[in-house]
Amino acid sequence: MVSRLRQWAVATACVPLALVLGCPQQRAGAPGSASGKATAPTIAAPVETPAPAAAMTAAQSAEVAAKAHKAQQLIDRVEGTYSSGVANYRGGRLEAARSDFDMAVDLMLTSGMDVKADPQLADEFDHLLNAINTLEMSALKQGTGFSAPIEAAPLDAADEVTFPANPELKAQVAAELKTTQSDLPLVINDYVAGFISYFSNSPAGHAHLKRSLERAGKYKEMIFKDLKDAGLPQDLIYLAVAESGFQPQVVNRSSGAGGMWQFMPFQGAYGLERNGWFDERFDPDKSSLAYARYMKELYNQFGDWYLAMAAYNWGPGNVQRAVMRTGYADFWELYKRNALPTATKNYVPGIIAAAIMAKNPKQYGLEDLVPEPAVISDTVSVDYAVDLRLVADLTDASLPEIVALNPSLLRMSTPHDTDFDLHLPAGTRDVYLERVKDIPEDKRTSWRFHVVQAGESLDSIASSLHGRPSEIATANDLASDAAVDAGDELVVPVMNAAMAARPLHYITRMGDTLVTVADRFNVSVEDLRRWNHLSSSAIKPRRTLAVAQPVHLSPVAHAQAKGSHSGPGAKTKSAATSSRSSAKMSSRGVAQKKTARAKRLNTSK
Repeated sequence: MVSRLRQWAVATACVPLALVLGCPQQRAGAPGSASGKATAPTIAAPVETPAPAAAMTAAQSAEVAAKAHKAQQLIDRVEGTYSSGVANYRGGRLEAARSDFDMAVDLMLTSGMDVKADPQLADEFDHLLNAINTLEMSALKQGTGFSAPIEAAPLDAADEVTFPANPELKAQVAAELKTTQSDLPLVINDYVAGFISYFSNSPAGHAHLKRSLERAGKYKEMIFKDLKDAGLPQDLIYLAVAESGFQPQVVNRSSGAGGMWQFMPFQGAYGLERNGWFDERFDPDKSSLAYARYMKELYNQFGDWYLAMAAYNWGPGNVQRAVMRTGYADFWELYKRNALPTATKNYVPGIIAAAIMAKNPKQYGLEDLVPEPAVISDTVSVDYAVDLRLVADLTDASLPEIVALNPSLLRMSTPHDTDFDLHLPAGTRDVYLERVKDIPEDKRTSWRFHVVQAGESLDSIASSLHGRPSEIATANDLASDAAVDAGDELVVPVMNAAMAARPLHYITRMGDTLVTVADRFNVSVEDLRRWNHLSSSAIKPRRTLAVAQPVHLSPVAHAQAKGSHSGPGAKTKSAATSSRSSAKMSSRGVAQKKTARAKRLNTSK
């Protein structure tokens, strides 16, 4: 039922999740490893039934056919939107591509159909997330300029390198190991010595290793704690050198594995949630907890750290079969007998080499290494949608800083209907909670917050934030001609058509251009081009233009999507309506709270 276009587009972004690929979750029986077709119920052979049962079956068949037709119509719309995103992505229009991809996900989430219960839709949704939330979404984030470019992990860079034996280096390392403290078994042989030689003498290899160990400073203490709490060796941290170079948003182009620990995109695997809003594989804290759990499981299975590492890379089923086939439960014997793929042969000695060099920095030119400061943040659990731009306003931070603290978010907003742990700059939790109360919950994806700077006026603030002076004055209970002082805190309503509750359209007139239409509806020209799939700024009269984001998530649709779940994020239809009423009351409360401040402002003028 899936169109050729979707099959081709997904194939370019995702690789079949086969056991033989070398990623942590590619083990037999892993969640999501089977396709939708593989898990569909088999159709039983026809049997004779009484007339009433036959009539019931016919009615049921008609209902099933109707649902299948409706599902296929939805899939066709989703594929069309996704294809538009692919075209925009290839054309370098990254923001337009991101909008299309978000819209494709939203189409499914707001359809009112039970996506998870319908095998056809579940398969479509899983493939869609695989295509969007891994390589494409990582590249899009880089394209916005908010995220740092992704560097190759050291072992990726060394993939085609030949490692000659070096007896002198082996003797040197053997002497060092006598005084090197490690809770992992560190050994020296030709294979490990080859990687030490590469990381020491190759400019590219040395640079990759050094940058990885510098980035490790951001997460080192957090990872150490997770490993300690799980009763695991602290030096298992060096697997991240091989997997990602301690980059939380890195994605493997060939396999789709993502995050610091390179988990495959299996829905719900290892306790990591993944949906159209966020992907916890990219959350350093949650993915590190999942990594510790998984490594403990692998060690319990094999009783040997080298085999556990190999299983992490190649899959425990493959390693187990190699052990049974050769009769050797020893990594180095499996290596010598060519029972392992090349990537896994390099994986374990590469990690050992990185650990040895990190623990002996002076001997390997790493003495000037300066670890990046640890990531420290405050965390607040939110069950409402809030734009990251507003979060930056409320915490007096930059937008790139907020984005960097929340690498698991796939959009510039938190989810509408799911609890999310929002990370804030350290020391800003209280000020965030105090300030966000002044903005109604249903306005937190559009309104802004502003601390007045010297020389600013309501007009200049409105111009810079795309608001209107009169509406800013009303929201803050100020006179329309009131002056403002440096340090005053203002909530700023942004009447952006893109934030409207439903699509808006405009029929163009003689003399209209995209610039004049954009100005009329307070949106950008680029948005108009994206929403209407325009390649130029020229428009003809009597053309119908979308002047708002064509698809948005609605509270009612969210309630339907959440209907099968019970938890703090679940809402009924009446609860959603009540929430909107509360937001209106909150807006009136904001005005009352600010009356005293407004009086002080007006009096001082």
